[in-house]
Amino acid sequence: MRYVTGAKCVKCGREYEHLTPNTTVCACGGILDICYDYAALRRDVTPKSLAESRDFSMWRYRPFLPVEADSPAPPLRVGWSPLYRADRLAHALGLRTLYIKDDGQNPTASLKDRASALAVVKAREAGAEAIACSSTGNAASSLAGNAAAAGLRTYIFVPARAPKGKVAQLMIFGAAVVSVDGTYEDTFELSKAAIERWGWYNRNAAINPYLSEGKKTVALEIAEQLNWQMPDYVALSVGDGCTIAGVWKGFCDLHAAGFIEKLPRLIAVQAEGCCPLNRALQTGTPWAPMAENTLADSIAVGVPRNPDKALNAVRASQGLAVNVSDGEILAAMRLLGRTQGVFGEPAGVTGAAGVKKALELGLLSPDASVVSIVTGNGLKDVAHGIEAAGEPMRAAPSMEALLDAFAACGVSP
Repeated sequence: MRYVTGAKCVKCGREYEHLTPNTTVCACGGILDICYDYAALRRDVTPKSLAESRDFSMWRYRPFLPVEADSPAPPLRVGWSPLYRADRLAHALGLRTLYIKDDGQNPTASLKDRASALAVVKAREAGAEAIACSSTGNAASSLAGNAAAAGLRTYIFVPARAPKGKVAQLMIFGAAVVSVDGTYEDTFELSKAAIERWGWYNRNAAINPYLSEGKKTVALEIAEQLNWQMPDYVALSVGDGCTIAGVWKGFCDLHAAGFIEKLPRLIAVQAEGCCPLNRALQTGTPWAPMAENTLADSIAVGVPRNPDKALNAVRASQGLAVNVSDGEILAAMRLLGRTQGVFGEPAGVTGAAGVKKALELGLLSPDASVVSIVTGNGLKDVAHGIEAAGEPMRAAPSMEALLDAFAACGVSP
């Protein structure tokens, strides 16, 4: 880890000079941030040297990652997902400039592959043979897939409400899956107890500081794909808080290393039925647990495990906190699909739903430039995709029946 200088607790400020692959939380219980020698990065790594790299994956940013120089990358290609200029969607919303970062194109169809790929490397460095985590679905399937490709066993804990598409991925990848009859909080606590009992490598992103380092690579890609010219805002959905914290860390690392001149503001988007972090941001009060009352399962986290990093990120960026209804999330699934051809799962399009809501509320100027991150593919939750889009027309195999079906649905061939 050539450029890593240690870690610092985001809660008490304690610094750690010596890290091990199993380094997780501070002695005070706070979460750690990995620290780098930014002067050395500025000296040794440049936009030009990155542009010359033929490694079109998250590992093109290895100097910005806390891994040993000789640690091999996992087999699956993670990262370098497309960044689309979304002019049709921008026009529909009344926004000057909008980009869609489609991280549903990762191997197991979510942004969480970035964290899991780094977890596999750190587990190998720790000499572990098994990795475990709790998840609402995407972190679980990403861990199972990346670990399977690397030959590591996985133990996965998911709430019973996890969509069948995500559970199917887990089973196909050969994970030992425990479906917990309880909330995400119950699921997390059971996984924590099991990890402590059997000594599995802990992939829980809310505890393991290395995993947000994997997630930050989406920010590094956005910056490079925009030729290091930062948008005004970056919008994304928020559940546990790990992803938005990782995105902010990525931009801050680039700024400290001299790659970008300004930092974008964050738009943190949560579901109205489960918005403990945004409620704290909007009211200026400490966050408090909430019921997990939203169809967007990936962000249905009533007790976020990474609140400090997430809240710090939004506040430091002078960002926005926007809550959207489940109906607005379903509408965003349709809008994103019909204007840009991108199929996002409910939590995946929540960022875009928040951009629309922020414009309607006057929180966001129509002249702003925005990147909205789609964090997961819609095929992970087909049931809600159908709920959003509706059922197909039905017709008997005759032209007369087809014309009747068109007329009934208001379709003009």
